[in-house]
Amino acid sequence: MGSRTFMGDLLLSRLLATYLRPYRWHITAIIVLQMIGTIGSLYLPSLNADIIDFGVANGDTAYIFRTGGWMLVVTVLQMLGTAGAVYFGARAAMAAGRDIRGAVFGKVQTFSQREVARFGAPSLINRTTNDVQQVQVLMVMLSTMFVAAPITCVAGVVMALQEDVGLSWLVAVCVPVLGVSIGLIIARTMPQFRRMQVRLDGVNRVLREQLTGIRVVRAFVREPAETRRFDAANGALTETALRVGRLQALIYPTVMLVLNVSSVAVLWFGAQRVDAGDMRIGSLTAFLSYLMQILVAVMMATFITMMAPRAAVCAERITEVLKTEPSVLPPPAPVPAPGPVGVEFRNVEMRHAGADDPVLRNISFRVEAGQTTAIIGSTGSGKSTLLSLVPRLLDVTGGKVRVAGLDVRAHEPEALWARIGLVPQQAYLFAGTVASNLRYGDPMATDEQLWAALAVAQAKEFVESLQGGLAALVEQGGTNLSGGQRQRLAIARALVRRPEVYLFDDSFSALDLATDAALRSALAPHTADSAVLVVAQRVSTVLDADQIVVLDSGTVVGIGGHDELIETCPTYQEIVQSQQTPEPA
Repeated sequence: MGSRTFMGDLLLSRLLATYLRPYRWHITAIIVLQMIGTIGSLYLPSLNADIIDFGVANGDTAYIFRTGGWMLVVTVLQMLGTAGAVYFGARAAMAAGRDIRGAVFGKVQTFSQREVARFGAPSLINRTTNDVQQVQVLMVMLSTMFVAAPITCVAGVVMALQEDVGLSWLVAVCVPVLGVSIGLIIARTMPQFRRMQVRLDGVNRVLREQLTGIRVVRAFVREPAETRRFDAANGALTETALRVGRLQALIYPTVMLVLNVSSVAVLWFGAQRVDAGDMRIGSLTAFLSYLMQILVAVMMATFITMMAPRAAVCAERITEVLKTEPSVLPPPAPVPAPGPVGVEFRNVEMRHAGADDPVLRNISFRVEAGQTTAIIGSTGSGKSTLLSLVPRLLDVTGGKVRVAGLDVRAHEPEALWARIGLVPQQAYLFAGTVASNLRYGDPMATDEQLWAALAVAQAKEFVESLQGGLAALVEQGGTNLSGGQRQRLAIARALVRRPEVYLFDDSFSALDLATDAALRSALAPHTADSAVLVVAQRVSTVLDADQIVVLDSGTVVGIGGHDELIETCPTYQEIVQSQQTPEPA
């Protein structure tokens, strides 16, 4: 645990150093202003002591007013210094937090499906929001309180010694006692903070699943079960948070105990020195003020140290994302694609990290421009994985995937993606309007081009019926639309792009047979010059394909037209029979 704590602190230090470096002048201003504010607060007890010893004791009213005026001036300077330090500290911390969030978001954008699956969407969301916020709060505290703490401790000891050396041993005893007492509490808090972040991920994951799948939950009357599942995750988080809260609750009484015992000790031993004539009353008052300021500074430092463990855990999680190298990397020297439009799979193998067997093995076939190739097979045969290799959502572990005559790993990623129009298996729409979703395909597309794409995708009629037409609102994920409507809008989005390669990943599954047939018929002229790959479950969707690739357990077991495969491929025969008669199904 100790080495893990050290690593967390080290990663936190590196993260702060990296992202606060652009704001060096802010940090300089904070230090200067905190020094002004701290020196002012330390000078006030000395002036107060002079008023007691030389003004009140001697009845010198003029001295009292004169010194009191200086106290007002010092107080104003102290306020300005402290306020300025807080201002620059907040600006630096907020700007650094913004930069960290931007860096995490940018890194996640480079991840392939493999890295996203490894972290999980709820955890990535949590790391980008809550974890960054915890580090940001610590930066604010460091730039406001923690900078002042060492200045107060060092200068306070010097000022206290100037008032009376005989009581200096109290400082040497009280400060370590307070630091060690709080340090022991913090040492037990660190592992609980780590557990709390993990359990916060769990609550986020359960809540996200329930919100996304609310229709399924209600359809199967699973509300009680989902409530229990959320209660279990929430209870685990609450239990850990309470454990942390109980440990933190010990800090305040510990601090107050040390402060009060220290005050009693100063008054007890200081009164004896005053009685012996070795110390003035004003000096005793000033010494007590300095000791309290020193202890409060130690308390602030330990309070921030108490926040540091949670921030260190968050820094670990943030750094883990930032240091993760994506498995799909852009080529060091991209090469322009030399050949005509087309896709080729050459002895392709795909194996997930840590898996014993490959998902795909020895896959070889070509898709020429103007040709439609359908991929069909049982569930889990690797159809969607095969399609993901073309836009490099995943990279092959063996063999090659070539687009326009060039290995996809040698393409400039942006140039490769510009050639491809992908309609994913789950037709996801973004919050906005119909038009804004379609213009993901081409931001410069005109309304006429959008309507033309909608007509081909058999979506024009239902979009016209929506209030606002192209300006109709679409909720996040397209939850205010049916599955078939989402699929047709996703197809229209790809058509707006007019790509050289179309990838349809089971994109017609939510359509009825009549709409499916009409859409494929209207689609043919628009894809005449493009290479088209269609993943499908229904035989009716692949009947007219130029070639059909049949997959079984990640292996090609048949390639050819429908009539040919009916005669030569047993796997294809089983698929056809299962969809034609009820008995095999």
